[in-house]
Amino acid sequence: MCGIIGFLDKNASQERPIGGTLLAMLQALSCRGPDSAGVALFGRSEPFWVLQIKLPEHADPVAANQKILQTLQDKVAVLGHHATGAYLRLEVERMAEPATLEEYLVSCVPGVEVVSLGHQLEIIKQVGSPAELEKTYGISRRVGRRGIGHTRLSTESRVDLSHSQPFWAHGVPDLATVHNGHITNYHKLRRRYEQRGYHFYTENDSEVIGIYLRDRMAAGLSFPDALRSSMDDFDGSFSYLAANGEHLAYVKDRYGFKPLMVAETDAFVAIATEEIALRQALGRDFVAREPAPGTMRVWNVAVNSPASTFGG
Repeated sequence: MCGIIGFLDKNASQERPIGGTLLAMLQALSCRGPDSAGVALFGRSEPFWVLQIKLPEHADPVAANQKILQTLQDKVAVLGHHATGAYLRLEVERMAEPATLEEYLVSCVPGVEVVSLGHQLEIIKQVGSPAELEKTYGISRRVGRRGIGHTRLSTESRVDLSHSQPFWAHGVPDLATVHNGHITNYHKLRRRYEQRGYHFYTENDSEVIGIYLRDRMAAGLSFPDALRSSMDDFDGSFSYLAANGEHLAYVKDRYGFKPLMVAETDAFVAIATEEIALRQALGRDFVAREPAPGTMRVWNVAVNSPASTFGG
């Protein structure tokens, strides 16, 4: 019953306030997911790492911020930092690999979680409605060319910031996912990946998508090929979106149990669980279609690059 959304502005400018579009789409789907809301925003590419760090629960924010900064300064140069809500946003010199940097921080400061890391990506999520997300973090003022988002109705796992979506694919810069549905072989996949050293931060089956994509790309698959292979390796009913530094994509299971609507014009690509989210945010001057079951599509963010469509 969750809602997922994605948006790509085909204009070359990185400074469009797409946060307002993403927020309007999420608000239209808020009835599908009252438990939490979040967005993954892709802004201009920075020459340093941008980290969104969730502060330890029940810790003094000032003391936690100081501990994180002191810990990282022993490893990398911290270029800037700013605390808002439950997050500490950091800009650090690109000296260490993402997985190494994350492992070092988590091992030194118990209770922290790296929510996102990359040159473009920032994930912002919290318990509550899209309106509350806007009130705390001012999502509507965020700029960039693309983003994905999620409203959650919890059916199994806990309701907290960590279990909310989007999920960052830990260890892979600028890769985020959102998911609606249920991956029924999640526990089997999780055991396999844990035996190989992958770390899970939640009990949410959606988290396995990013880890799967990370693993497949580490094995040499391209991003589109990793997405395509997931249609065979995931069981259950699912529609999910994935975005990285170069692409926006959707994947639908072979049975088509979970709804998804897609609209594409010369100006934008928009994807949402329900058509109302597209209309509320973008008007009526476009055609929206539901993709066939067992299909996926990948858009390259480069201007005028053609999309790639794959069937099951």
